[in-house]
Amino acid sequence: MYLHYCKRCHRVHILNGHKQFCPRCQSVITELKLSYMDYVSMDKLTRESFQDRCADEEQLKKLGTTYRMYKYSKWYKELQRQLLPPVIHTCTAVDRAQMENAVSMI
Repeated sequence: MYLHYCKRCHRVHILNGHKQFCPRCQSVITELKLSYMDYVSMDKLTRESFQDRCADEEQLKKLGTTYRMYKYSKWYKELQRQLLPPVIHTCTAVDRAQMENAVSMI
């Protein structure tokens, strides 16, 4: 479980995984350094104080973290597959007879 803060909703979300978008409003969210166990052990006043600190842009930069392994996640690979057109490599094989209108895909 990971903590994320949405600036638009002004909410702390507890999400399973390193999410990029708010489940409520779909805006970009910030992953927080604070662990799930530390957050759930806070009392109500401490949580409200923490949420107020997250609302401040400078404080949010200090409280946030960047998930650096997203490039290896399934959702990122799927997004790249959808956004990037397939690459078609063409070459001439010297040891084979040339065929008209032939394209090799690697």
